[in-house]
Amino acid sequence: MTKRIALAALAGLLVAYHLALVFSGLVPNLVSRPLHMALILPWVLVFVPQEMGWLKLISGIALALAGITASLWVALNQNSLGDQYGFLEGPFQIAIAAILLLVVLETARRAIGWALPIVAAIMLLYGLFGQHIPGEFGHSGTPLTSFLGTLTIAEGGIWGSLTGISVSTVSIFVIFGAVLNAGEAGQGFMNVAAAAAGRLKGGAAKVSVISSALFGSISGSASANVASTGAITIPAMVKLGYPKRLAGAVEAVASSGGQIMPPLMGAGAFVMVELTSTPYTAVMAAAILPAILYFFAVWIGVNAFNTRYKLEGLPADQAPALRDVIITSAFFLVPFTVLLWGMFVAGVTPQYAASLAILAGAVLLFFNGALRFSAREALLRFETALITAARQVALIASIILCASIVIGVLSITGLGVKITSLILSGAGGMLWPSLLLTAIACLILGMEVPTTAAYVICVSVAGPALTQLGLEPLEAHLFVFWFALLSTITPPVCGAVFIAAGMVGEDWLKVAFTAMALGVGLYLIPPAMIANPMLLASATAPLAALFAGAKVALALGAISYGLIARFGGAVRAGLIAGGLILLFVPLSL
Repeated sequence: MTKRIALAALAGLLVAYHLALVFSGLVPNLVSRPLHMALILPWVLVFVPQEMGWLKLISGIALALAGITASLWVALNQNSLGDQYGFLEGPFQIAIAAILLLVVLETARRAIGWALPIVAAIMLLYGLFGQHIPGEFGHSGTPLTSFLGTLTIAEGGIWGSLTGISVSTVSIFVIFGAVLNAGEAGQGFMNVAAAAAGRLKGGAAKVSVISSALFGSISGSASANVASTGAITIPAMVKLGYPKRLAGAVEAVASSGGQIMPPLMGAGAFVMVELTSTPYTAVMAAAILPAILYFFAVWIGVNAFNTRYKLEGLPADQAPALRDVIITSAFFLVPFTVLLWGMFVAGVTPQYAASLAILAGAVLLFFNGALRFSAREALLRFETALITAARQVALIASIILCASIVIGVLSITGLGVKITSLILSGAGGMLWPSLLLTAIACLILGMEVPTTAAYVICVSVAGPALTQLGLEPLEAHLFVFWFALLSTITPPVCGAVFIAAGMVGEDWLKVAFTAMALGVGLYLIPPAMIANPMLLASATAPLAALFAGAKVALALGAISYGLIARFGGAVRAGLIAGGLILLFVPLSL
């Protein structure tokens, strides 16, 4: 009991800190960002869900204390450090820098595995010893005190703009999602989906598509989406006789769409805001139509599978009562309304609007789906919201801090410019070969690191090349972000498929190949955005965007049906070929 209270109190401190930053005004970056790191370290290094051996626990405590101490030292000395212009002074400051970098690497390793920390460690070695590499990929060398100082006591490394996004925006929206999920919002999503599509042919699968789109819009995590909505939708599909590989594939594909569905987009939207200097609302407006097209393609794919199998809708006795639909939907509609009112009517910043929505969602935690108040249930919901928020903020922060090392070294050494030149020369200065090279790099990197980290690293090196070839920054960033997501359903590493296959008890390769056919939009919509740039113009040219969207929808429908439905070979080939032509041949109003 004491441990639960302590965990809830520590989580409450983290949540209160990030909300206070929004409401209290400006705080120096070298204060807010180190404190952010200090607050997340215990949740990755010490307070983890799984059991740890005593050696790992002791080392985790030692690392957390060292990292917290070093972070607090930076925050307390931010005035004097600002006068050093990124140069370390003396062995003590070098030791502080080394501690910070080592703790960031180990925190990321414990959070997400070896891949990203290894990339970051290689980049550190390149920064330290790259001057000994012959040829154009060497660099002129940077003094140790300047190199380490830029990464750890200035705003060009782990305290850079990416970490700033994690502090000011990502954390707030993660807290927002945790508050909604702790209450009845998840059930509200399921009820709305069941009421809207449950009785249709393939209704159980379509419930998964709609509920995953709604849930994913606030979770931003394919794995969390599969684990939550899949626990309900997968058994329902299997019970109605759906093939296991199809049940797992539907949930994996639908859940993967959460990372491209505004507002959260797996933290990608907020990183795009910073890297493209585009307002958050503009990023959301550009991303919404391609996301809808993705789920449309999945919906058409379900209809196509209905020609192969008899996919029943949900039985009438499983349909939610209208009263339940209305009441539970209020648990997400009220906070979402507050969020949209804040951004589009009151004109406040997205993080301020999200903070207001968090407060609205917190009030709703006092009530259950029957609108009854129970103090005990409310306390449990608040505890769940706080601890879930703390764990998710810590996970994303550990990724962003580690990715910031990579971005920092690219900037210090000029390696990013050299890789950009390599892409341009390798593609012969042509756009589509450059896009192909970028897509392959995104897929490979996305197999080993989370989507946001893969996107940040790929866009840092490939983004400038794509913009030099004529793409708008937002076009290039959305293209890279979508392809960084491919690994959720593409073998050999496909996290969403692994989870769904485990839940349904089916061979993961069968689920993966079915998911690739059902999720064909994930492969085709990114290049379609380049061939049809008006897809991203919902805010500035809505009619042209709708026309482009209708054209792409028709093409995706033909391709999806051709891939999946039972037709003769010539008909299938014709549908796929016609769809591809329609997808990439430019047409305009």
